[in-house]
This record gives sequence, structure tokens and C-alpha cells, in this order.
Amino acid sequence: MDNITDLINKINHVIVNPLIVLLFALAVVVFFIGIVQFLFNDTPENRQNASRHMLWGVIGMVIMLSVFAIMNFIVDTIVTLFT
Repeated sequence: MDNITDLINKINHVIVNPLIVLLFALAVVVFFIGIVQFLFNDTPENRQNASRHMLWGVIGMVIMLSVFAIMNFIVDTIVTLFT
């Protein structure tokens, strides 16, 4: 049973967590692009586009935090069941 828990932990730490961090970083970049666009654009349609970028960046960050929490819960549950 240790092999299964080791495999699950390695997959989580080597593949899943870095992917979540990468997508979270992408959401942060989209959010900051929206902030820069909002600050340096004067037209209302450009500001509306920038506010959409900020909104989607925040939504992406919330989703990635949720996925991270759910994945940790699942891995902890599986490890607990197999130990």
C-alpha cells in the first residue's frame, strides 16, 4: 500500500501542483494586464475590456485556489484510506 500512496503523492507534487501554480500565475498575469490597461486607457470601451481582464483574472485565481484545495483534500483522503 505504500507504493500506491507514494505514487499518488509523487503525481500530486510533480505534475498536479506545478500545473496549478502555472495556471494561477497565468491568472495573476491576466489580472495585472487588466490593471495596466485600465490605468493607461482613456476610452470607455478599452476600460470595459480591461475590467473584463481583471474579472477573469480574479475568477481564474479563485478557481485555481479551489482546485488546489480540492486536490489536497482528495489526495489526503486517498492516502488516509490506504494507510
